[in-house]
Amino acid sequence: MGDFDQILASVGKYIDLTDDEKKIFISKLRVRKIKKKQFIVQPDFICKYRSYVVNGALRSYIMCNDGQEHTIALAIDDWWISDFNSFIYQTPATLFVEALSNSTVIQITYDDEQKLLEEVPKFERFFRIITQRGFAYLQRRILSNLSKSAEERYIHFSKQYPEILQKVPQYAIASFLGITPVYLSQLRNPKTGKS
Repeated sequence: MGDFDQILASVGKYIDLTDDEKKIFISKLRVRKIKKKQFIVQPDFICKYRSYVVNGALRSYIMCNDGQEHTIALAIDDWWISDFNSFIYQTPATLFVEALSNSTVIQITYDDEQKLLEEVPKFERFFRIITQRGFAYLQRRILSNLSKSAEERYIHFSKQYPEILQKVPQYAIASFLGITPVYLSQLRNPKTGKS
């Protein structure tokens, strides 16, 4: 199954699939190579894919009228990313989803996902679990943004996700944490930044 071993292992953490069910799943997937700075979702276009990151780094973000970017989500190896509102409701996207490095993703279309749910009902459980986990993470992030200082948010993030600090550019991490890249640099290297 080669190209799909990683996604099958990821799915296998939550549901057990027979060989036939694995073949059905794989038949609905496509592997896509994405170059750094390439978009896979853009505002005003309907998001056609849910994307699983095999390797690389991506982010979803919104661009405000003043030109400021706000990173909504980051995704590295073994994570999913999309404009989920657009994907689920098949309405125009509000987010950009951009590769932060050359990346490989595995994608499933909305229509193929719906067929998969009918053909292999176990996937209802899989997508419910990853959706619940994503929602719980989003709630923790909102609460953290409301109750913690920027420094506390950075410390928690760096302890929780050290691999992201290695794979994601500083400007994207700063945007995700709601701080400036200069302040993030000061937090990461207190000897040069803080007085």
